Amino acid sequence: MKAGSGKIALLIESLDHPDKAVVRAAVDSLIAASSQDLRIAQLLHQLLLERKRKNLWPIAYILAHLPETSVPCLEVLLDALGDPDPDIRWAILLLLVRLGQKDRALVGRLLDLSRTGSPTQKRMALYCIRDLKLQDPRSLQALRASLNDPEPAVRVAGVTSLRTRPDISREETEELLRLLKEDRDVRVRCSAAMILAQIGGTAEEVHTALRAAASNGDPRLRKAARAALDYIQKRPATPAE
Repeated sequence: MKAGSGKIALLIESLDHPDKAVVRAAVDSLIAASSQDLRIAQLLHQLLLERKRKNLWPIAYILAHLPETSVPCLEVLLDALGDPDPDIRWAILLLLVRLGQKDRALVGRLLDLSRTGSPTQKRMALYCIRDLKLQDPRSLQALRASLNDPEPAVRVAGVTSLRTRPDISREETEELLRLLKEDRDVRVRCSAAMILAQIGGTAEEVHTALRAAASNGDPRLRKAARAALDYIQKRPATPAE
């Protein structure tokens, strides 16, 4: 394929198509084409830099499959974590997680975004951090900081992402207990109930807090707390327990 060919031009135009299936097919075709013809990759990168197109994220998504990912490409992908379409957000999340496994600078960008982005970007950045299975103190601090975010969906993302951390300390457990008991959003409280059961189910204070939540007036919280208590009861005990 040639960079100036009619077929390539049609594929590039299809990146702005309203039908996601058409966009996905064009993206797949251009990933294959750009990996074989450097001129196509150069054309796409120039279009990305011009920023004149309706949708930049498909171009960045294509270019991110090449051996080297440019800073402008990553900027577009990180920005698209705030896209209103969840299919787009999650496709980009999977790509960023793959890239982040080899790019520590990108991990740093995700950690920063979890603090400074829009509510949706913060939430998706936290899920990226979760799926990267990071174990360093800075990423744990980012998750803990998210527990005090003003947006409930961000707090939920932080709570549920703590489940993957083997290095949770007493401080994180206390924060989760606080959310279970006091958070003003029931979604956060429900999430904290289940995560506490999974990471701290043997602590008496966790049992006490869950039993209190199971008697709460909100039916969603009662259901979540009872499920958490049931999880604790059915979980096989370890030798240490």
